[in-house]
This record gives sequence, C-alpha cells and structure tokens, in this order.
Amino acid sequence: MMGQAVRLAGPGSVRRETPPPHAACTLPTRVPCGPLHPLVLRLRGDQDQQIRVGVLPEAEEVLTCLGALREVGRECARAVSWAARAFRAMVGPVPLNRLPPLVRRAQEYSGRVAVADGSGTCTYGNLSAWSAAVARDLLEDRADLGEARVVLLAPPGAAYVAGQWGTWMAGGVSVPLSPQQTPLDWAHILDDSQAAAAIVAPEHADAFVPLAAARHLRITSTGAATQDVGHGEATWARFPGVGSGRRALMLYTSGTTSRPKGVVLTHGNLTAQVECLTDAWAWTGDDRALHVLPLNHTHGVVNVLACALWSGAVCEFARGFSPADTWRRLASGEITVFMAVPTIYGRLIAAWHEATEPGRATWSAGAARLRLFVSGSAALPVPVLEEWRAITGHTLLERYGMTEIGMALSNPLHGERRPGFVGAPLPGVEVRLVTEAGADVAGCEPGELLVRGPGVFREYWGRPDETAAAFAEGGWFRTGDVGARENGAFRILGRMSVDIIKTGGEKVSAIEIEAVLREHPAIADCAVVGVPDPEWGECVAAVVAWRGPATLTLPALRDWARPRLSGPKLPRRLATVAALPRNPMGKVVKPELIQLFEA
Repeated sequence: MMGQAVRLAGPGSVRRETPPPHAACTLPTRVPCGPLHPLVLRLRGDQDQQIRVGVLPEAEEVLTCLGALREVGRECARAVSWAARAFRAMVGPVPLNRLPPLVRRAQEYSGRVAVADGSGTCTYGNLSAWSAAVARDLLEDRADLGEARVVLLAPPGAAYVAGQWGTWMAGGVSVPLSPQQTPLDWAHILDDSQAAAAIVAPEHADAFVPLAAARHLRITSTGAATQDVGHGEATWARFPGVGSGRRALMLYTSGTTSRPKGVVLTHGNLTAQVECLTDAWAWTGDDRALHVLPLNHTHGVVNVLACALWSGAVCEFARGFSPADTWRRLASGEITVFMAVPTIYGRLIAAWHEATEPGRATWSAGAARLRLFVSGSAALPVPVLEEWRAITGHTLLERYGMTEIGMALSNPLHGERRPGFVGAPLPGVEVRLVTEAGADVAGCEPGELLVRGPGVFREYWGRPDETAAAFAEGGWFRTGDVGARENGAFRILGRMSVDIIKTGGEKVSAIEIEAVLREHPAIADCAVVGVPDPEWGECVAAVVAWRGPATLTLPALRDWARPRLSGPKLPRRLATVAALPRNPMGKVVKPELIQLFEA
C-alpha cells in the first residue's frame, strides 16, 4: 500500500492526505457529519464523478458503503479498495488499561442498557462504539489531543455521553456547555477555556456555528453516530494512553458570587469522586436513576451520570423537567434513585398538592418504593424536607459539595438524617474548620471549612494566582463556606462572601435567618443579604416572595421574628419580589438582590 490517501475519521469526515497513484481524492471543505450534512467523496479518475456517500458513523458501515461503490467504475473501485485497506490498517485493539477509567469500567457491562433517553436506549457496548467513533473524528491524523479543550453542547442523553467519553479517549479535556446557557455564556467559556474543537448536536448547530466560525473552531457533530452505531462491540482505534494525572473535565463555577471560572479535574480526581459516592450511597447495577439536572455542573455530571455508569446502572434522562411527568416516572416502580435541587423538590410538592386524591395516593405509594432521594446544590429548607417526608416517607439525604471538591460531606445512607445538617465527611475526605487566623476551631464554634482528598481539583484554568490562593498550607482547599460541627455532624452557615453578615461587631448567618423566616405562613420564599449601613457596618436585609395576596410590613415581620431571632439577626431592610433570581442549579443569585437595596 502506498501512503495514506484517504483518512476516514470516524463518524464525520473524509480527509485528503497523500493520494494513491491511480486516483486523486480530494475534499475541499471538511463537511460536518449529521443527518443534514452527508459526506461528499470526490474521486477524480478518468473523469470527475461526485458520489454522495451519506453519514458513515462506524467502521463496518464505511466498508459496506465503500464496497457498494465498486460499480461506479474501474478507477473508483481501485480507490475504494485502497481506502478500505488503509482504514483497516489504522484500526487495531487497544489494551483496556489505556482507556480512561470511566470508559474502561463500562466494558464490564457491554450488553446492558446504559442510557435511556428520548431516542430510546443505548447499551454500554453501543455507547463505547459511539464514543470511539467520536474519538477517531476528533483525532484526525493526530495520535493524541494532548489535553486540548473540547467543548460539548448536546442535550441530555446518550449523545452527550458519547461526546464526553470520545473526548477523553482522544486525550482531550471535556468542557460541557448547557443548552440553557446564552450564546454570551458560551462565548465566555470558549474564550476562557481556549477551546480547540467543539462537539455539537445538530439541533444546536445553527446557534453555535457563528461562535465557532469566529474562533476558527473545528466542529464535530453528534448526529452521525445516531445512525445505528455499534450493533456490537467498539472497534478500538489506537487511542492514546490516558493516565490518572491527565486533565479530564473542566466545569465552570456557577458564577453566583463572581465570574465563572474553569475548574479542572483530572481522571484521578473523577475516579476518586465516583468511587467515594458509589460506596457511600451503595450504587449497584440494579439501580435506575432518573436524571433531571443540567449536565454542566457536578451534581448532574458526577453524582448522577458518572456514578450510574460506573456501577453498570441505567441512567434515564427526562425530556426536560415536568413535575407531573417526573411524578409518573417516580411512581412507575422502575426508578430507584433520584437526585435534585431543593427548588425541584418544592415544585414536586406543589404538583402533588394540585393533583387529585387518587393521583396523590398513587404518586406517594410509588415514590415510597425508591431506595434513595438526594438533595443538594443549595441549602435544603427544613419545611421542604419535612413535607417530602410526609408525602413519600423518605427523609431527603442532604449532602455538601462544590465544583472544586466534588462531594465532601453527606448524611448517612442508613441512620439518622438531621434536618439542617449535611452530615459527616465521606470516605477518603478530610475536613477541618479553622479561624480567620488558620487555627482549628474549638468545640461547636463556627469556622471556615477546609477540605483535602484525592477528589480535590487540580487548578482554576489559566488562573495560577487564584489557584494558589485557594489552598492553605498542607494542600487544604479553602471552600469559602462557614460551617459548624455538632455531635459529629456539620451544618453550613453560608458563604463567607455573601452569607456571613458582619453587623454591629457580630457575625450572623444569612442561611440561619432564612430558615426562620420561611416558617412564617405568609412567606413563600426568601433570601437574606448584608447591605452597607453607616451605623452597623452591614445590616440584615430580607428579600421576600409572598404566598398569595398576603404581605407584611417590616415592623410586623420584626415583631414576629423577635422571639425566634436575636437582635443582630433581625431584618432591618425589606424588599419584595415575585420570585427570587436563581441559577440553573437553584442557587439564589444574591448579588442581584443586593442591587435592590443599592437602588
């Protein structure tokens, strides 16, 4: 065989390299794969002929389609035969220990269903084949992406997983975007991450292509691989070895207190986080998780998706969040694990109250059969916990974590789950509470929460000074959260930056005040912030969403709260909103609330 004339790169391209002596094979413009973008193989022999091949997602399909072209003519047939031999020579087995850990683990469950989404089901074997096709397309003629950042924009489902795994198999760093983000958000992440390529689902191509074109990004589509990929095992190409110390994932912080930063996790970090949670929460291959969370945050990416696939379980993706549809799936008897933010649990509770009596009974009985309900990403209001327990018989398992550390604290799977507490350190995680001077706190005194362990992130991308400042001596990560420990369990008092209010020489917790105010029957939701005050330094300001037509004046609210809150914790300012501003993970965007009082 003379050279490599046609590089067949997985699901979406035919690319010119060195042509064989008997035919020139060219493709002036690299055509993205996908149902609306068929490949064009241009063979120039005795005369120009253009042959529309269609979408070629897998090796065997490539060979089948190429074989079908032999009738085109002698010169075309010779080029086809040559291309087939070239492709076979490029494909070979790869040792499993060279695959990324999460992908390697999936090979144990090849014939089992991995993902259920709006398109149907996908087995672990098919998912591996799809991922391999994406990896080949990303690599082109390279041996290794060398930790290049590859943004991923796909709806929740198998296509998302194939894009993530394919990036890892090619040696890249996956940077997930959310379809719910704006193009401005996408642009910030593209520029900040210095992305080199993008994997984009066909339904998002129109919105994303202008951003990619302006930055000269190469786009790979997830669309081609939906064409019946892998009716068997993946045909592994000679992919790069991926060690535990290599960068794997870049998740952007929620941006509730500052501009979102890229948090870089290695394959070793991810493995440690997943092993910790699958052990603590007893994941097994018999589980089926209903996934309703965004796939650009730790909660959805690691806690649900990665844990399910690590365990050989089924991850079922909902078609968007609908309270009624979610209840029906929870009551189906098929779901065993459900994780959500407090806002979602609140909406499910409201939908339950609006349902008929027979509907309520069916939903409650069905949900009672699940083995685990988890709440996180924002503080769980005690009234929500109590009402969910009354409806389903389950006490929500609240845990504590961050993008930078994964999960650090968790209430027990078996045992007492205390309202308002986030439990004890998870396996392999070390936790300290320290004073502003860095000394360990005594007894039940509050302090900043510091975390250390194998799941703690590697760096903030492109921000070495911020990375260095985030760690104390000894490799302890400064969470910026203030907590307290009582009888072995931790409770979170809030962020040092926005939830700890320094008023009249005392430090008070906004989260503690919010929990008390929510007990008032006229308050549907509330948030507390500190605003500058010439007398107090900062004063406690409450922002309230009222329940129905009911309202309270500030004096009336203070009178009601006085027996429940000490003097410094009583609100001194009050504002009303129809609904609190929240990010996609349910966290209140407090800087926007502070602006209400500045105005």
